[in-house]
Amino acid sequence: MKLLTSGLIVVGSVGLLFVGACGNGNEVANTENPATTITETPAASLEPIAKSNHQHGPTKGGQVVETGNYHLEFLAEKETGGSHLDLYLLTGDTHETVPNANVTALIQTPDGKEQTIPFTYDAKDKHYTGMLNAATSGQYQVRITADVKGEKVTGRFSFNR
Repeated sequence: MKLLTSGLIVVGSVGLLFVGACGNGNEVANTENPATTITETPAASLEPIAKSNHQHGPTKGGQVVETGNYHLEFLAEKETGGSHLDLYLLTGDTHETVPNANVTALIQTPDGKEQTIPFTYDAKDKHYTGMLNAATSGQYQVRITADVKGEKVTGRFSFNR
């Protein structure tokens, strides 16, 4: 009887080890700013993407960051000699366009160099645009900063060229 009880304890322990090993351990918590939600729709490629619906409303097909009361959507399009950059800066539950912000992007190129790109507002299309004159292949890290009447709004994005 003692042997049977010991055997069951060993088998149960081994079973628990296998169950624990099956977890992938990739659970992630947002500890920096719980009010910020970052999502990509659907990938950070430079291919044209159709408009889609997103959990925070319709998108233009780019990467979306919700921070505080602001909705930022970033798109990068490959052009000869560089990349055309678009930023949709919206506010409120109804996602109204913010036309009067001072927007810049700090971009780290695949070779590690940093470049600051000023964005200008396109009143016709109701978004901000910039041009990155770099054609190096690889992943670009982008930090967008918008100054909206003294309030700083920041979003981090990336894209591949």
